Amino acid sequence: MTQRNDSHCGEAAHWCTAGVSSVMEDLEPLLAVRSEERRLNGQCTWSSHTQSLESKVVEDFRRRLKYFFMNPCEKYKARTRKPWKLILQILKIAIITAQLVSFGLSNEMMVTFKDENLMTFRHLFLKGYKDHLMGRYALYTKADVYDHIYYIINRYINLQNLTVGNLAYESTDGMHTPLSVCQEFYRNSSIDPGNETFDIDPHIDKECISIYPALSFHNGGLGTHTNFSLDFKRLLSVNIYLTLKTINLQTVRHHELPDCYVFNIMIMFDNHAHSGKIKVDVKNDVTIYECRDWNVEGTSGKLDYLLIMFDYVVILACFTSLILCTRSVINGIQLQFEFNIFFHAYYNKIVTWSDRLEFVNGWYILIIVSDTLTIAGSALKIGIQSKYLTSYDVCSILLGTATMLVWVGVIRYLGFFKKYNILILTLRAAFPNVIRFCCCAAMIYLGYCFCGWIVLGPYHDKFRTLDKVTECLFSLINGDDMYGTFLNIRYKGYMVWLFSRLYLYSFISLFVYMVLSLFIALITDTYETIKHHQQDKAPVSQLQAFITECRDEPESGRYQTDEEPASCCFCSCCFSGCSKKM
Repeated sequence: MTQRNDSHCGEAAHWCTAGVSSVMEDLEPLLAVRSEERRLNGQCTWSSHTQSLESKVVEDFRRRLKYFFMNPCEKYKARTRKPWKLILQILKIAIITAQLVSFGLSNEMMVTFKDENLMTFRHLFLKGYKDHLMGRYALYTKADVYDHIYYIINRYINLQNLTVGNLAYESTDGMHTPLSVCQEFYRNSSIDPGNETFDIDPHIDKECISIYPALSFHNGGLGTHTNFSLDFKRLLSVNIYLTLKTINLQTVRHHELPDCYVFNIMIMFDNHAHSGKIKVDVKNDVTIYECRDWNVEGTSGKLDYLLIMFDYVVILACFTSLILCTRSVINGIQLQFEFNIFFHAYYNKIVTWSDRLEFVNGWYILIIVSDTLTIAGSALKIGIQSKYLTSYDVCSILLGTATMLVWVGVIRYLGFFKKYNILILTLRAAFPNVIRFCCCAAMIYLGYCFCGWIVLGPYHDKFRTLDKVTECLFSLINGDDMYGTFLNIRYKGYMVWLFSRLYLYSFISLFVYMVLSLFIALITDTYETIKHHQQDKAPVSQLQAFITECRDEPESGRYQTDEEPASCCFCSCCFSGCSKKM
């Protein structure tokens, strides 16, 4: 027995002097010693000094855990350490919001300019176009199709005499870029609906002609292009391509340098259905770049440099926050491992995963994601302001999402007050049950979506595509436009009409009166449970029960000194106990 105790004490002495950095490796000898002592049924007793030292280790570790879970104000009272992360987050809210507002105004001007130019192109090149005809502009006769194509060509040739905007032709090697008229059609076809016969080659051919505005203008119009003809029985589409350039001057009023725009316009005559209705639409693809030579009186470009410097300040603040929050997450994970080993060594219990996850601060994860998005969005914004990039949409998504997460993170600081904290606790406790409930409800919802799309899609605009069906049904759940959905069924047949009524009534009854009510009840039940625990002030986990035993207040001064790591204290206990055995 003495030899066995000597070997354990020798291992403990070697462990303490070796200075192993890993906590897991540090505590393996301790676990071996304590398990051996339990097996010996008390034959190796601890001295009162050792028991006192072990009690000190437990209290120190409990105090260390309590300090870890304190809020920034309590930590300041405990150790007078400045809450740098709190100050940095408040600063970030201000500067990120200011950055988003600045970019939002610029992005709004860009999007508005593109939309207004698209509307201008529709009025310039579509004959008799009215704003209320958007999406319904169509042609029905051959003469109308030819008339509209020639109308577009003539309007393009005489553009400089017609438009009130700053539109110009694109030039390449000193020549204007031509307008291209391309038709797509089946290679061969022989169609005779009267005899109910057809012979068709489904391969698609494409033919294009180019019209140069300067040459056509000097030659007196379209006389050189009289051979242009269409075979409507084989015709699939006629696409007219033209390129125009302009400058967005409205940014000058907001002290921003104007950008140059290239509009690649496509006017499409769609005859794929061969139903006698040719739908006409205008689409444009925009390229934004820095103008080659510019001069704005009274502007030195200083404001642009200040905006770029401000973006660098935002990146620096977010990078600092990212480092601090990452360090806090790593420290929490390390402390979680220490607590797990501590609980097993002193109480011979396994820490549950819910208690382990308490050490991983979800708010820090949220801040890390927000900082990453802000850094990426700010880098894109610098590229956009420097005219190297034009990814306005990507930049707006990154900055918008980052700002949303920053403001959501404000809830964390409201959670320091008990009356506000109940929202956070309810959301966190109800989240697993809500996810499971939504998965079950989603199966029923998807079944209704597919059924409505297949059956009602041909007869109802709101069920025409699968994404429209999901949007329509979600609106019905929230009580939006129910009567319009019932009313707009176009088919007058009794069977489809009856099915539509059964479909809509059953969906509304099931989801509004049952599923939605159960969902609200699920949240309410979780809220009542959290409220009950707050009133009773009863610990709900082993971790909370363990920390609650620490009665030291932040102002007590017991947190002023840095406690030695738990592994070293465990080592001291083990070494002292074994010394007595010797």
